[in-house]
Formats: sequence, structure tokens, C-alpha cells
Amino acid sequence: MIRMVRRFAGRAFLGLYRSLQRGWAKSFSLLTSGSFASFGAKSVIQPPVRLTGERRIAIGARVFVGAGSWLQVLESEDEHVALEMGDGTSIAGNCVVSAARSVRIGDRVLIARGVYISDHSHAFEDTGRAVLDQGVTRVEPVEICDGAWLGENVVIGPGVRVGRGAVIGANSVVLDDVPDHSVAVGTPAKIIRRLEADTLRGA
Repeated sequence: MIRMVRRFAGRAFLGLYRSLQRGWAKSFSLLTSGSFASFGAKSVIQPPVRLTGERRIAIGARVFVGAGSWLQVLESEDEHVALEMGDGTSIAGNCVVSAARSVRIGDRVLIARGVYISDHSHAFEDTGRAVLDQGVTRVEPVEICDGAWLGENVVIGPGVRVGRGAVIGANSVVLDDVPDHSVAVGTPAKIIRRLEADTLRGA
């Protein structure tokens, strides 16, 4: 009997916790949505979150950004959208997406926890100054195309295009383009499989 009561109480408490968490995330998203360049219907940014340069961030419809993430656009006189997320994209949480000029994430992209995406690198050549004080270098646009999947702890560097439906294995560092419907793994990431070719062979 005691076990049944504890089970019921536990389920009720978890149900209340989840309901409050969803409600807070939806309220936060609604209240902050006007600060963005655009913010699509039914999109949710789950706090806590770090936001910088949100006036140059465009969020599509039905986007989810999990807790602990950092969405950043570097300070600039430019007013154009520098960070864009397409409809239906899902970011699990604890991710960093940092744009100086252009990071484009397509529709229905799946991004696991701990992913880092940036269109720039830190300058570090001046040994007489802290890296923190040297600004950024190698600013090149990044594109993650529709339907791609980035596994846990993936790093996407400047100038990279991850193709439509491509899969990047966990802990990979991507420094070169990944073609559509390919699987890439490793540091640096290498192509290990072409999904289109597999489909054709099975036809």
C-alpha cells in the first residue's frame, strides 16, 4: 500500500514539474519573442539560456532550443540576420551557436547536446596578448542543410556546409564540407558512408 501511494505521489509530482517546466518555457518564449528578428509560431526556447544579439536572430516555426544553450551574434553595425534556424529544428540543449556573419540552420535539423557551431575562430597569433583580447578571425559562412543530424558534442567550424540529410557522428570536428546524405565521423571528420548510394543499391 505504501509503495502504491509513493508511486502515485511520485507520478503526480513529476507531472506537475513537467507541466510547470513547459509552461515556464512557453511563457519565456512568448515574452521574449519580440526581441528577435523573427520568431515563428509554436517555437520554444527553454531557459536558462544565454542570448546575445537576438535582434539579428531569426527563429522559424516549431523550433525547440533546449536549456543551457547559448545563441550569439557578435556585435556589429550590420543589421542583417546573421543566425537563422528553419522550421521544425530541434536543439537538445547545452549547445552554442555563434555567428559573426552568417550561420544558417535549415528545416528539421536535429542537433544533439553539447554541439558547437561557429562561423569564426579566435585569433591567437599575438603571443604578447591574451587570446581573449585578440578578437576573431577566419569569418566564413556556415550552413547546416535541411534534415541533417549532428550527434552529441560535434564541433562545426567556419566555412563548413553540412549537406541535406547528412549525419555527423558524436564527438566529430567538422572542418570541411559534408555532402548531402553522407555520414561523417572523426577528428577531423571524414566521410565513411554515402546514404544515397546505399539506397540505390537496395532498390
